Amino acid sequence: MRARAVVLAGVLFVVAVLAAMSLRGDGPAPGVPLVPTAPGGEADGPPVPDPFAYDPDEEDAFVERAAAGTSHVLYARSPGGAAATAERVARWRPQVDAAARSAGVEPDLLEGLVFLESAGREDALAGGIEGAAGLTQILAETAVNLLGMKVDVERSARLTRRIERKLRRGRLLEAQALRRARRTVDERFDPVKALAGSARYLTIAREELGREDLAFVSYHMGIGNLQDVLRAYGDERASYAQVYFDSTPTRNAAVQRRLAAFGDDSSNYLWKLYAAREIMRLHREDRGELARLEALQTAKNSAEEVLHPPGSTPRFGMPAELRAAWDEGKIQALPDDPARTGLARAPSMGELAPRIGAVPGLYRGLRPEALALALYIGAQTRAFAGGQGPLMVTSTVRDQEYQRRLVRGNHEATHNYSLHTTGWAFDIARNYRSRRQALAFQFVLDRLQVLDAIAWVREPGAIHVTAADDGKALLPLLERLEDG
Repeated sequence: MRARAVVLAGVLFVVAVLAAMSLRGDGPAPGVPLVPTAPGGEADGPPVPDPFAYDPDEEDAFVERAAAGTSHVLYARSPGGAAATAERVARWRPQVDAAARSAGVEPDLLEGLVFLESAGREDALAGGIEGAAGLTQILAETAVNLLGMKVDVERSARLTRRIERKLRRGRLLEAQALRRARRTVDERFDPVKALAGSARYLTIAREELGREDLAFVSYHMGIGNLQDVLRAYGDERASYAQVYFDSTPTRNAAVQRRLAAFGDDSSNYLWKLYAAREIMRLHREDRGELARLEALQTAKNSAEEVLHPPGSTPRFGMPAELRAAWDEGKIQALPDDPARTGLARAPSMGELAPRIGAVPGLYRGLRPEALALALYIGAQTRAFAGGQGPLMVTSTVRDQEYQRRLVRGNHEATHNYSLHTTGWAFDIARNYRSRRQALAFQFVLDRLQVLDAIAWVREPGAIHVTAADDGKALLPLLERLEDG
């Protein structure tokens, strides 16, 4: 976690320098993407470089962020947990090494593929026998027509049904014998042959696409689909990081639309492979850290406690503590200025304050970095939605006394550690002006999460967002408010 913070600090320091230059009047360098201002050309403060826009000189940092930002799903959904899955996957490392050598690819990344595809289970099956099967989840058609593997679908299906019956009856030895028989008629269930088949696929894909990263992306997306994406981008040998991060609803929009159209996580597949690779590294080198991260990643429905572990950030216990934070500038007001910010403040925000002897305004602010990130979300969503807005912010900072009062009448509010009580979290209503605005907001959320800048979760009435604490490069957005 600390190593990630150092890398991110380096990226954000460069952007902060550019932002500081703009505040001195020098302005950012030509071509540097800026955070959008309000439409209509009205004065809205100095230009602010966009720290989340793709920078080829910082590509490694973008990739590292993406691995961290997409890792939550691996911790949350791995069968038995991430540590147990890593233990299963590690059994196949000798076979993984041999397959990686034959394909000339990085063994750690191929091991990550096993983690992601099957969680280390050689009998994994998705979508029936004709669907993905085995340690590396190869489709029957791909296995036969492209990889030259032996797959007798009918016999494999019959054996699979018999195996399931034996397992239901507790006849484990008989089931194991049937599994061995199935491997002879369906080589996808033979771990060595499955890995060899995946190695052949990666070899073919790298020859077609010219890059290892693109070969791994195509494992989920398909070679033809990825070639269509690359042609739309205009550079068929660009890194996937460049294609992905350099495409937004307003920049290389055709590429972004193609990636979004897959709808099956194909666009984020490479980042999940990198996340799986990191989990396997921790399994080998630092199991204590892996256990710590697994506990934080699974504590909530998002990675918010990874961004702010309990005890790492002060919580506001009583209204007086929150008032002191306001006085010290640790909490700043969320402006109710939709025309400039793309955000509207719900009138109900802080409505429970009188019940605990406080004023509603006490609960209408955020940590400066979180406020800046909220302003970024408002600005980008408005720009990508063609000027539509605003988004409605329904909740920001709370103290624990307010939280206790809230949970009495709101079943969605947590009785446990709430990031609202730290000033790092806010909620945005799921009420949108149009489908275009909804899609724009979704893109901004997904991109920021991939970049490990936020964690978010969908609730019945709102999107709950937690900001990371490394958003200092966005603080110049607060200058816009002061200049208004």
